[in-house]
Amino acid sequence: MERFDEQQDGAQIHEIQEPDEASLSRRRLLLQMGCISLGLPLSGAAALPFLERGRAQQSSHPDKHQTPAPEPVPSTLSPDDDQFLNELEHANFLFFWEQGNPSTGLIKDRCNVHAKDTSIAASIASTGFGLTAICIGQMRGFVSNEDARARVLSALSFIWHKLPTHRGFFYHFANINTGERVWDSEVSSVDTAMLLCGILTCKQHFPDKEIGDLAHAIFDRVDWTWLSEDTTLLSHGWTPEMGFIHSRWDDYSELMMMYLLGMGSTSHPLPNDAWFAWNRKVFEYDGLRYVGSFAPLFVHQYSQAWFDFRGKRDRFADYFQNSIIATDVHRRFCIELNEQFSDYSNALWGITASDSAKGYVAWGGPPAMGPIDGTIVPAAAGGSLPFLPSATMRVMRTIHDHYPQAWCRYGFVDAFNPLTEWYDSDVVGIDTGITMLMAENARSGFVWDTFMKNPEAKRGMENAGFKPYQPPPTQL
Repeated sequence: MERFDEQQDGAQIHEIQEPDEASLSRRRLLLQMGCISLGLPLSGAAALPFLERGRAQQSSHPDKHQTPAPEPVPSTLSPDDDQFLNELEHANFLFFWEQGNPSTGLIKDRCNVHAKDTSIAASIASTGFGLTAICIGQMRGFVSNEDARARVLSALSFIWHKLPTHRGFFYHFANINTGERVWDSEVSSVDTAMLLCGILTCKQHFPDKEIGDLAHAIFDRVDWTWLSEDTTLLSHGWTPEMGFIHSRWDDYSELMMMYLLGMGSTSHPLPNDAWFAWNRKVFEYDGLRYVGSFAPLFVHQYSQAWFDFRGKRDRFADYFQNSIIATDVHRRFCIELNEQFSDYSNALWGITASDSAKGYVAWGGPPAMGPIDGTIVPAAAGGSLPFLPSATMRVMRTIHDHYPQAWCRYGFVDAFNPLTEWYDSDVVGIDTGITMLMAENARSGFVWDTFMKNPEAKRGMENAGFKPYQPPPTQL
């Protein structure tokens, strides 16, 4: 297996290769997901206590919820669960440490775990997850404070001084050795947001002036006003060849982190109206109602890896409770597919955007999307650990204990299909990342507690109108 280590100094790895089909498919899918625009007829049932119905820009719901937020509920994980997640996190950490270039700090988009990996494509989203993973790794004793600080400092210095940028935003994919744009990738708005979340986590975790100054400089350079020049709805990105991508972030998804960061900026802030411009469609399944979109399960996870929505709500919803319900809905949906795919059960479920035997697929549900074929994606349960600890731990242990081919040095492979005995050869940075971050949040709330110390995060949520309140008991 190809790895980086300190002795290599990250000087060079391999020459640029043509993108593989999985990477090309993933790029197309990620860009196309924002173009999906379908209607969903819903019954006129009363809204759940945590959710207000209606389009954001049309709502005039007053701020009623003034009750102080409760103390965070202690983890319900058993000591055995905690030990299992510690082992999982350590394995995940190794991906971000070994598949990152120590000189640039950039981290591979994906890695083959069964053969010598010669890829040189880093992704800025994987790097954002990886910077956060280094903070977790230092806190958990997986790496020394000195080595962790040095790696973070190298990354932030390279990002500030050398990584190509346009108005402060970064290209989705970059050469891990040089930072040069690869595959004609777009300047990505949401992937830049994930990188910024990792950078801000480092700023708070390491009491280091140099790290703090670099983090401030990188964040303040992002020109959110350029991205929203003609509309309050942000574009998916921009390319020098074609200009702005026409797709807009206009439906509930992982977009929350991006809008909140923009609204938390002091150098080029988004207007507060941006938070109210995107749609919050209400879905209903098996008697449960929740805000969602026609997209895989990860849309309920990514923003909540860093932003702490517990015990808070805006005028529309309690998004943490919303993700609890959306995750349970997905669990029920998978179990109902058992008649078609006998591997799906209460102990083995979870489909989200991932590799498959036929390439990268944006699949999930409900409603069913993509060519679902019985594949299991560990990150579906892993990224939902704080929402349904018992249900997701049951899945993680089932995979680990009964499907050893789904486990590797870096934790779970990206996906596998028990019915066809297909096991992925790769791990993917963003899926490994969401699993590691949410595992730690389920254990200790560390990422939430660290990230939310940033004034940018606090200011963004305040400007969006979030208020503390006492959430109702969740009965699933």
